[in-house]
Amino acid sequence: MSKQRCDGCGRRVRLGGGIGDLWSFQTGSTDGLTLELADGSEHFLCYDCIDALPDDEEVTRDHVEGLPAAEE
Repeated sequence: MSKQRCDGCGRRVRLGGGIGDLWSFQTGSTDGLTLELADGSEHFLCYDCIDALPDDEEVTRDHVEGLPAAEE
């Protein structure tokens, strides 16, 4: 299983598919997405951080930087 760090909260989330799942036989979906934002920046965000982004304005890098860090 592969993991990638969320650019918003910093939590490591699962990436589905790929060579890591070939040998472990684990199945499941990815726990985040790479988004291209209104300012042209790209960020990998977990679904919790995506849900925390504003719905009523164009999202930019400043919004991602303002997301709270994950509690571990």
